[in-house]
Amino acid sequence: MIVVDTNVLAYFLLPCEFSRQAEGLFERDPDWAAPILWRSEFRNLLAGHLRRKALTFDEMLRVQAEAESMLRGSEYEVDSQRVLELVRDSDCSAYDCEFVALAIRMDATLVTMDKKLLRAFPSHTAALPPQ
Repeated sequence: MIVVDTNVLAYFLLPCEFSRQAEGLFERDPDWAAPILWRSEFRNLLAGHLRRKALTFDEMLRVQAEAESMLRGSEYEVDSQRVLELVRDSDCSAYDCEFVALAIRMDATLVTMDKKLLRAFPSHTAALPPQ
């Protein structure tokens, strides 16, 4: 199992320069997890696509449903104290630290392309592998 940040999930579901890498990651390990926060972040990401007219409303609904189906049973609450400890010990946002907290709790790796997270938590994160 791996923890994926919201952008990795988006790379998998929406065509972009990192889509092939995300698809390769899913082929190697399809057991993805995320904190429940991913839903709000993903909806916000889809809202941006809708406003830029990169997705229609119906497409946005379909992609959200597909993402929720992918992560069904693999969404987790995280401990607030642990998140805030990670915030204290880094310059990362509380949002980002939720993903790190989950990776630590699950003894898993957080896959991300976020350079700040990769620098702050090198023992708990990994970049999306090249294709």
